[in-house]
Amino acid sequence: MAQVDGVIAERLASSVPLVAQVAHYIITAGGKRLRPVLLLLTCGALGYQTDQRFNLAAVVEFIHTATLLHDDVVDESTLRRGRPTANENFGNPASVLVGDFLYSRAFQMMLDANSMRVMQTLAEATNVIAEGEVLQLMNMHDASLNEEGYLRVIRSKTAKLFEASARLGAILAGSNAHVEHACASYGQALGTAFQVIDDVLDYDGQAAEMGKNIGDDLREGKVTLPLILAMQRGNSTQREIVRETIESGCVDRLQDIVDIIRETGALAATRQAASAEAQRAIDAALQLPDNLYSKAMVTLASQLLDRRA
Repeated sequence: MAQVDGVIAERLASSVPLVAQVAHYIITAGGKRLRPVLLLLTCGALGYQTDQRFNLAAVVEFIHTATLLHDDVVDESTLRRGRPTANENFGNPASVLVGDFLYSRAFQMMLDANSMRVMQTLAEATNVIAEGEVLQLMNMHDASLNEEGYLRVIRSKTAKLFEASARLGAILAGSNAHVEHACASYGQALGTAFQVIDDVLDYDGQAAEMGKNIGDDLREGKVTLPLILAMQRGNSTQREIVRETIESGCVDRLQDIVDIIRETGALAATRQAASAEAQRAIDAALQLPDNLYSKAMVTLASQLLDRRA
Protein backbone atom coordinates (compact mmCIF):
# COMPACT_ATOMS: atom_id res chain seq x y z
CA MET A 1 0.00 0.00 0.00
CA ALA A 2 2.98 2.33 0.53
CA GLN A 3 3.89 1.69 -3.11
CA VAL A 4 0.31 2.43 -4.17
CA ASP A 5 0.29 5.68 -2.19
CA GLY A 6 3.50 6.62 -3.99
CA VAL A 7 1.83 6.10 -7.38
CA ILE A 8 -1.22 8.08 -6.23
CA ALA A 9 0.93 11.03 -5.12
CA GLU A 10 2.87 11.01 -8.39
CA ARG A 11 -0.19 10.79 -10.65
CA LEU A 12 -2.17 13.47 -8.80
CA ALA A 13 0.26 16.04 -10.17
CA SER A 14 -1.36 18.74 -12.31
CA SER A 15 -0.27 22.11 -13.66
CA VAL A 16 -3.63 23.47 -12.50
CA PRO A 17 -3.30 24.23 -8.75
CA LEU A 18 -6.98 23.75 -7.87
CA VAL A 19 -7.03 20.26 -9.44
CA ALA A 20 -4.14 19.09 -7.29
CA GLN A 21 -5.54 20.83 -4.21
CA VAL A 22 -9.01 19.26 -4.36
CA ALA A 23 -7.75 15.82 -5.43
CA HIS A 24 -5.14 15.82 -2.66
CA TYR A 25 -7.78 16.90 -0.12
CA ILE A 26 -10.08 13.96 -0.74
CA ILE A 27 -7.40 11.32 -1.43
CA THR A 28 -5.66 12.12 1.87
CA ALA A 29 -8.91 12.20 3.84
CA GLY A 30 -8.28 8.71 5.17
CA GLY A 31 -10.61 5.96 4.05
CA LYS A 32 -10.09 2.24 4.09
CA ARG A 33 -8.50 1.84 0.64
CA LEU A 34 -10.40 -1.45 0.40
CA ARG A 35 -10.51 -1.60 -3.39
CA PRO A 36 -6.74 -1.31 -3.92
CA VAL A 37 -6.18 -3.67 -0.98
CA LEU A 38 -8.49 -6.16 -2.66
CA LEU A 39 -6.56 -5.97 -5.93
CA LEU A 40 -3.24 -6.45 -4.13
CA LEU A 41 -4.57 -9.41 -2.14
CA THR A 42 -5.88 -11.23 -5.22
CA CYS A 43 -2.60 -10.59 -7.04
CA GLY A 44 -0.73 -12.02 -4.07
CA ALA A 45 -3.02 -15.03 -3.79
CA LEU A 46 -2.42 -15.82 -7.46
CA GLY A 47 1.33 -15.18 -7.42
CA TYR A 48 1.41 -11.98 -9.50
CA GLN A 49 4.12 -9.69 -8.11
CA THR A 50 5.09 -7.13 -10.78
CA ASP A 51 4.73 -3.37 -10.34
CA GLN A 52 1.69 -3.13 -12.60
CA ARG A 53 -0.42 -4.15 -9.61
CA PHE A 54 0.48 -0.87 -7.88
CA ASN A 55 -0.55 1.15 -10.93
CA LEU A 56 -3.94 -0.55 -11.24
CA ALA A 57 -4.53 -0.37 -7.49
CA ALA A 58 -4.11 3.41 -7.80
CA VAL A 59 -6.47 3.39 -10.79
CA VAL A 60 -9.32 1.80 -8.84
CA GLU A 61 -8.77 4.24 -5.97
CA PHE A 62 -8.95 7.17 -8.41
CA ILE A 63 -12.18 5.84 -9.89
CA HIS A 64 -13.64 5.38 -6.41
CA THR A 65 -12.56 8.87 -5.36
CA ALA A 66 -14.13 10.39 -8.47
CA THR A 67 -17.44 8.75 -7.56
CA LEU A 68 -17.19 10.18 -4.03
CA LEU A 69 -16.66 13.70 -5.34
CA HIS A 70 -19.69 13.41 -7.61
CA ASP A 71 -21.80 11.60 -4.96
CA ASP A 72 -21.31 14.31 -2.38
CA VAL A 73 -22.46 16.95 -4.86
CA VAL A 74 -25.55 14.95 -5.85
CA ASP A 75 -26.38 14.15 -2.22
CA GLU A 76 -25.55 17.67 -0.99
CA SER A 77 -23.40 16.04 1.69
CA THR A 78 -21.43 18.21 4.09
CA LEU A 79 -19.47 15.61 6.07
CA ARG A 80 -17.36 12.62 5.01
CA ARG A 81 -14.83 10.69 7.10
CA GLY A 82 -15.22 13.16 9.92
CA ARG A 83 -14.41 16.35 8.04
CA PRO A 84 -16.12 18.69 5.55
CA THR A 85 -16.66 17.23 2.08
CA ALA A 86 -14.73 18.64 -0.87
CA ASN A 87 -17.86 20.32 -2.20
CA GLU A 88 -18.40 21.96 1.20
CA ASN A 89 -14.84 23.30 1.14
CA PHE A 90 -14.28 24.08 -2.55
CA GLY A 91 -17.79 24.29 -4.00
CA ASN A 92 -19.78 22.04 -6.33
CA PRO A 93 -18.20 23.09 -9.64
CA ALA A 94 -14.66 22.31 -8.45
CA SER A 95 -15.73 18.94 -7.02
CA VAL A 96 -17.47 17.84 -10.21
CA LEU A 97 -14.62 18.93 -12.48
CA VAL A 98 -11.88 17.40 -10.32
CA GLY A 99 -13.93 14.19 -10.25
CA ASP A 100 -13.81 14.29 -14.05
CA PHE A 101 -10.04 14.81 -13.87
CA LEU A 102 -9.63 11.72 -11.68
CA TYR A 103 -11.72 9.62 -14.07
CA SER A 104 -9.70 10.72 -17.08
CA ARG A 105 -6.39 10.28 -15.24
CA ALA A 106 -7.46 6.74 -14.27
CA PHE A 107 -8.07 5.91 -17.93
CA GLN A 108 -4.66 7.32 -18.87
CA MET A 109 -3.04 5.10 -16.25
CA MET A 110 -4.87 1.91 -17.17
CA LEU A 111 -3.32 2.13 -20.65
CA ASP A 112 0.01 1.30 -18.98
CA ALA A 113 -1.19 -2.26 -18.43
CA ASN A 114 -1.31 -2.75 -22.22
CA SER A 115 -4.22 -5.16 -21.79
CA MET A 116 -7.56 -4.99 -23.57
CA ARG A 117 -9.10 -7.16 -20.81
CA VAL A 118 -8.02 -4.65 -18.18
CA MET A 119 -9.50 -1.80 -20.21
CA GLN A 120 -12.70 -3.75 -20.82
CA THR A 121 -13.14 -4.58 -17.13
CA LEU A 122 -12.62 -1.04 -15.89
CA ALA A 123 -14.63 0.59 -18.68
CA GLU A 124 -17.57 -1.72 -17.93
CA ALA A 125 -17.24 -1.08 -14.19
CA THR A 126 -17.34 2.72 -14.55
CA ASN A 127 -20.35 2.47 -16.86
CA VAL A 128 -22.26 0.19 -14.45
CA ILE A 129 -21.40 2.47 -11.52
CA ALA A 130 -22.83 5.44 -13.41
CA GLU A 131 -26.00 3.46 -14.16
CA GLY A 132 -26.26 2.56 -10.49
CA GLU A 133 -26.00 6.23 -9.52
CA VAL A 134 -28.83 7.14 -11.90
CA LEU A 135 -30.91 4.19 -10.68
CA GLN A 136 -30.48 5.34 -7.09
CA LEU A 137 -31.53 8.85 -8.11
CA MET A 138 -34.70 7.42 -9.70
CA ASN A 139 -35.44 5.47 -6.49
CA MET A 140 -35.17 8.47 -4.17
CA HIS A 141 -38.16 8.85 -1.82
CA ASP A 142 -39.79 5.73 -3.32
CA ALA A 143 -41.34 3.85 -0.39
CA SER A 144 -42.37 0.99 -2.69
CA LEU A 145 -38.76 -0.04 -3.43
CA ASN A 146 -38.25 -3.73 -2.61
CA GLU A 147 -35.19 -5.76 -1.65
CA GLU A 148 -34.50 -6.78 -5.24
CA GLY A 149 -34.46 -3.15 -6.38
CA TYR A 150 -32.21 -2.18 -3.48
CA LEU A 151 -29.71 -4.95 -4.27
CA ARG A 152 -29.65 -3.95 -7.93
CA VAL A 153 -28.56 -0.45 -6.93
CA ILE A 154 -25.81 -1.43 -4.50
CA ARG A 155 -24.42 -4.17 -6.75
CA SER A 156 -24.09 -1.55 -9.48
CA LYS A 157 -23.10 1.48 -7.45
CA THR A 158 -20.81 -0.07 -4.82
CA ALA A 159 -20.08 -3.75 -5.41
CA LYS A 160 -19.13 -3.39 -9.07
CA LEU A 161 -15.79 -1.71 -8.36
CA PHE A 162 -15.02 -4.29 -5.66
CA GLU A 163 -15.78 -6.98 -8.24
CA ALA A 164 -13.59 -5.31 -10.88
CA SER A 165 -10.71 -4.85 -8.41
CA ALA A 166 -10.67 -8.55 -7.56
CA ARG A 167 -11.12 -9.60 -11.18
CA LEU A 168 -8.14 -7.46 -12.23
CA GLY A 169 -5.88 -9.52 -9.97
CA ALA A 170 -6.91 -12.66 -11.83
CA ILE A 171 -6.50 -10.99 -15.23
CA LEU A 172 -3.00 -9.73 -14.38
CA ALA A 173 -2.04 -13.21 -13.15
CA GLY A 174 -3.31 -14.83 -16.37
CA SER A 175 -5.70 -17.05 -14.41
CA ASN A 176 -8.23 -19.42 -15.97
CA ALA A 177 -11.95 -18.64 -16.19
CA HIS A 178 -12.78 -20.56 -12.98
CA VAL A 179 -10.30 -18.61 -10.86
CA GLU A 180 -11.31 -15.30 -12.43
CA HIS A 181 -14.96 -16.04 -11.67
CA ALA A 182 -14.07 -16.92 -8.05
CA CYS A 183 -12.21 -13.61 -7.65
CA ALA A 184 -15.05 -11.62 -9.20
CA SER A 185 -17.61 -13.41 -7.00
CA TYR A 186 -15.51 -12.64 -3.93
CA GLY A 187 -15.34 -8.95 -4.85
CA GLN A 188 -19.04 -8.63 -5.59
CA ALA A 189 -20.07 -10.39 -2.38
CA LEU A 190 -17.60 -8.38 -0.28
CA GLY A 191 -18.77 -5.10 -1.82
CA THR A 192 -22.41 -6.00 -1.24
CA ALA A 193 -21.75 -6.91 2.40
CA PHE A 194 -19.77 -3.70 2.86
CA GLN A 195 -22.66 -1.54 1.60
CA VAL A 196 -25.31 -3.42 3.57
CA ILE A 197 -23.32 -2.92 6.78
CA ASP A 198 -22.85 0.75 5.85
CA ASP A 199 -26.63 1.05 5.60
CA VAL A 200 -27.00 -0.57 9.03
CA LEU A 201 -24.60 1.98 10.51
CA ASP A 202 -26.77 4.84 9.29
CA TYR A 203 -29.27 3.77 11.97
CA ASP A 204 -27.02 1.96 14.43
CA GLY A 205 -23.74 3.92 14.47
CA GLN A 206 -22.31 6.95 16.16
CA ALA A 207 -21.70 10.02 14.00
CA ALA A 208 -18.27 10.54 15.55
CA GLU A 209 -17.25 6.97 14.70
CA MET A 210 -18.75 6.98 11.22
CA GLY A 211 -17.53 10.38 10.13
CA LYS A 212 -20.95 11.30 8.76
CA ASN A 213 -24.28 12.42 10.15
CA ILE A 214 -26.72 9.81 11.47
CA GLY A 215 -29.84 9.69 9.33
CA ASP A 216 -28.14 11.10 6.23
CA ASP A 217 -29.56 8.33 4.02
CA LEU A 218 -33.10 9.04 5.18
CA ARG A 219 -32.63 12.79 4.78
CA GLU A 220 -31.45 12.24 1.21
CA GLY A 221 -34.39 9.97 0.43
CA LYS A 222 -32.32 6.79 0.06
CA VAL A 223 -34.42 3.69 0.69
CA THR A 224 -32.04 1.14 2.20
CA LEU A 225 -32.52 -2.41 3.47
CA PRO A 226 -33.27 -1.52 7.14
CA LEU A 227 -36.18 0.66 5.96
CA ILE A 228 -37.42 -1.92 3.44
CA LEU A 229 -37.45 -4.69 6.06
CA ALA A 230 -39.07 -2.41 8.66
CA MET A 231 -41.87 -1.71 6.16
CA GLN A 232 -42.30 -5.45 5.57
CA ARG A 233 -42.28 -6.41 9.25
CA GLY A 234 -44.01 -3.47 10.91
CA ASN A 235 -47.66 -2.99 11.80
CA SER A 236 -49.84 -0.56 9.86
CA THR A 237 -48.94 2.40 12.06
CA GLN A 238 -45.21 1.70 11.85
CA ARG A 239 -45.38 1.22 8.09
CA GLU A 240 -47.17 4.52 7.67
CA ILE A 241 -44.58 6.41 9.75
CA VAL A 242 -41.73 4.91 7.70
CA ARG A 243 -43.53 5.53 4.40
CA GLU A 244 -44.29 9.19 5.19
CA THR A 245 -40.71 9.81 6.30
CA ILE A 246 -39.22 8.21 3.18
CA GLU A 247 -41.47 10.22 0.89
CA SER A 248 -40.93 13.55 2.67
CA GLY A 249 -37.26 13.19 3.56
CA CYS A 250 -38.06 14.93 6.84
CA VAL A 251 -35.99 13.57 9.73
CA ASP A 252 -38.00 15.13 12.55
CA ARG A 253 -39.08 11.60 13.49
CA LEU A 254 -35.65 10.02 13.06
CA GLN A 255 -35.69 8.53 16.56
CA ASP A 256 -39.10 6.97 15.86
CA ILE A 257 -37.70 5.44 12.67
CA VAL A 258 -34.67 4.06 14.52
CA ASP A 259 -36.97 2.58 17.17
CA ILE A 260 -39.20 0.97 14.53
CA ILE A 261 -36.20 -0.52 12.72
CA ARG A 262 -35.01 -2.07 15.98
CA GLU A 263 -38.44 -3.16 17.27
CA THR A 264 -39.34 -4.93 14.02
CA GLY A 265 -36.04 -6.82 13.93
CA ALA A 266 -35.14 -5.08 10.66
CA LEU A 267 -31.68 -4.13 11.90
CA ALA A 268 -30.82 -7.69 12.93
CA ALA A 269 -32.25 -9.03 9.65
CA THR A 270 -30.11 -6.57 7.68
CA ARG A 271 -27.01 -7.73 9.53
CA GLN A 272 -27.97 -11.31 8.67
CA ALA A 273 -28.19 -10.34 5.00
CA ALA A 274 -24.69 -8.86 5.23
CA SER A 275 -23.47 -12.02 6.95
CA ALA A 276 -24.81 -14.16 4.10
CA GLU A 277 -22.91 -12.03 1.57
CA ALA A 278 -19.73 -12.21 3.68
CA GLN A 279 -20.05 -16.00 3.75
CA ARG A 280 -20.45 -16.01 -0.04
CA ALA A 281 -17.19 -14.05 -0.26
CA ILE A 282 -15.45 -16.52 2.06
CA ASP A 283 -16.65 -19.48 -0.02
CA ALA A 284 -15.22 -17.84 -3.15
CA ALA A 285 -11.87 -17.08 -1.48
CA LEU A 286 -11.55 -20.72 -0.45
CA GLN A 287 -11.44 -21.66 -4.14
CA LEU A 288 -8.13 -19.78 -4.54
CA PRO A 289 -4.66 -21.20 -3.79
CA ASP A 290 -4.15 -21.64 -0.05
CA ASN A 291 -1.62 -19.02 1.08
CA LEU A 292 -1.29 -15.98 3.35
CA TYR A 293 -3.05 -13.72 0.84
CA SER A 294 -6.14 -15.88 0.36
CA LYS A 295 -6.30 -16.40 4.14
CA ALA A 296 -6.27 -12.61 4.52
CA MET A 297 -9.18 -12.40 2.06
CA VAL A 298 -11.16 -14.78 4.29
CA THR A 299 -10.26 -12.73 7.37
CA LEU A 300 -11.25 -9.48 5.64
CA ALA A 301 -14.72 -10.84 4.82
CA SER A 302 -15.14 -12.11 8.38
CA GLN A 303 -14.09 -8.85 10.03
CA LEU A 304 -16.28 -6.73 7.76
CA LEU A 305 -19.31 -7.66 9.85
CA ASP A 306 -17.73 -6.11 12.94
CA ARG A 307 -17.12 -2.67 11.44
CA ARG A 308 -18.49 0.27 13.35
CA ALA A 309 -17.42 3.06 10.97
